[in-house]
Amino acid sequence: MDMNHIQTELTKRVHTGTVKNAEPLKDHVFTKMGGRADILVAPGTYEEMQAVVAYAAANGIALTTLGNGSNVIIRDGGVRGIVLQTSGLNDIRVENDCVVAQAGSQLIEASRTALSHGLTGLEFACGIPGTVGGALYMNAGAYGGEVAHVLESALAINNKGELVTFAGEELQFGYRKSVFTRGQYVILEARFALKPGDPAVIKAEMDRLTELRESKQPLEYPSCGSVFKRPPGRFAGQLIQESGLQGTRIGGAEVSRKHAGFIINADNATASDYIGLIAHVREKVNEKFGVVLETEVEIIGEEPTSGNV
Repeated sequence: MDMNHIQTELTKRVHTGTVKNAEPLKDHVFTKMGGRADILVAPGTYEEMQAVVAYAAANGIALTTLGNGSNVIIRDGGVRGIVLQTSGLNDIRVENDCVVAQAGSQLIEASRTALSHGLTGLEFACGIPGTVGGALYMNAGAYGGEVAHVLESALAINNKGELVTFAGEELQFGYRKSVFTRGQYVILEARFALKPGDPAVIKAEMDRLTELRESKQPLEYPSCGSVFKRPPGRFAGQLIQESGLQGTRIGGAEVSRKHAGFIINADNATASDYIGLIAHVREKVNEKFGVVLETEVEIIGEEPTSGNV
């Protein structure tokens, strides 16, 4: 593929956002590692998003959607084709008792907007660092709450570039999954149905959850957040801790000593370091407990070659 030609064509379609060639993706993910995108495009409107999706489909170009990269690992070889970033879609508004947030807005900001309007239901999201689009994609949750509990509807684009509206019950939410995890849609917007509440009570709960998060999680290091899904009846972090793996390193990647469910970029880790440590942790936990941990983090991209590092 002629990336210069693709960049030129996308620039014709994206006027309020950005189009970049050979963009380092480590600058766009929380782990601070990974290779380059052939093309990174960040449209500023729904119409531009539709145009990019339609162009990629019409020309057989691989399309990968990226939010703020809080729960993703990019392999060291980068991502081929077009990476469609939602960061240009960051508007949040309130309609009656609903918070309506665009896909690239921060879930934390959506929870703060709810607080400022005296709306309760999004307190659980006050410490989740991902975008609204990412939260819908994986049915993000914490401390007993999850997106499925408050999501009224969502607006998305299908793989032809057409707008599609989903009612909450159509999103097929499960534990860290939704209809979107099949990869057939690009999320544009979420409508959260909330209830009036006492702002002082809402803030107190958000403060409590923030303190819990800051006291237990290694936020001072780059990471992808919680690496593994919770096994039925168990906790991944506890299994990893009881396997004696805290502090274990491969290259610059380390199992956090503060929270065993986190793997941190402690010292200029590569994605290969990180993925290798994930495999090591899974192997050791399975050996000791007979539990196969499933990853919660998304791992995308190609292994490195001399031409795409």
